[in-house]
Amino acid sequence: MHHMNRPTSLTRRRMALALPLLGSAAFLPSAFASAPALVQRESRALMGTRVDIVAEGENPKQLHTAIDHAWHEMDRLAALMTRYDPSSPVSAINRAAGIHAVAVNAELMAVLDTAQNLAAQTQGAFDITVGALKAWHFDIGQSTLPAASDIAAQRRLVGYRGLELDKRAGTARLAQRGMALDLGGVAKLPILEAGMQALQHHGIDNAMLNGGGDVLIAGRLRGRPWRVGLRDPRAPEKMLGVLALEGQAIVASSGDYERFFMAQGERQHHILDPHTGRPTHGPHGVSLLARDAASVNGLGAAMMVLGTDRARTLLASQAQVQALVAQRDQSIWQTPGMAAVLQTVPAAT
Repeated sequence: MHHMNRPTSLTRRRMALALPLLGSAAFLPSAFASAPALVQRESRALMGTRVDIVAEGENPKQLHTAIDHAWHEMDRLAALMTRYDPSSPVSAINRAAGIHAVAVNAELMAVLDTAQNLAAQTQGAFDITVGALKAWHFDIGQSTLPAASDIAAQRRLVGYRGLELDKRAGTARLAQRGMALDLGGVAKLPILEAGMQALQHHGIDNAMLNGGGDVLIAGRLRGRPWRVGLRDPRAPEKMLGVLALEGQAIVASSGDYERFFMAQGERQHHILDPHTGRPTHGPHGVSLLARDAASVNGLGAAMMVLGTDRARTLLASQAQVQALVAQRDQSIWQTPGMAAVLQTVPAAT
């Protein structure tokens, strides 16, 4: 389970498992492109990470309008789903824990419903009520573990069955005082997807959004497939391979190297096991490839908790999802579909 960092570290650049390869070669005109296209790139801090938009269009005004609309939509949804803004509906749900239900709009309800379905499917390996684990902090300079007594007390407040959704009434309620939601593991992909839909609404057919290692692509870049590199979670400065993608695709990643500190000889990282209240001891990292966000939303974090064997069982029922898993024993496991499309890169990279 992702445990979102506080906004103080919003602008810190983290090493994400999946990254778009947008070197100068990618921007050279292609012989296959029907006409010279304009390519615009913008980056902003959003959702505790850096978000990049790369969009191709026919004129500057169209690109500017489309990108502005995409940022507006992503900002709006991020404000809706954060727990750090006291005025957000998520903060209202957390304040009302054990007291009353809170009205939520359809977009937030959809995310909550997605989280609850995945929690049930994974027997609680994915659980957005990890917001109760407030003793953990992963800010720069952090080096001390929370007290075991604090973890134990807060872990008793974690349990997805304590989140009650009434879709007909449009309300959400946490059953017990002290319970809290953290949508860090399930909100980012729908927010990025809304940004992509905003671009497409304005006639942008070729675009890429990257948010901290979650990459959405549409169409092509200058007539060629988009290229997304997969880092090696065991040595994040190295590349395991490259995915050449076009049309509609998403690469979602989770890893234990993104936000962590060392304590007691172990990497204390931000993906917490809801059952223990402590960082997961499963795979080092997971990269997932699918056509749409719904197929993979929250899945990587769940697989980090489940461990490779149980994660393989979960994937067996999801033929539309390809996966690469860097396992605890330092080996790499991947689905046949991922092995078929991942292009190896020279060792020098």
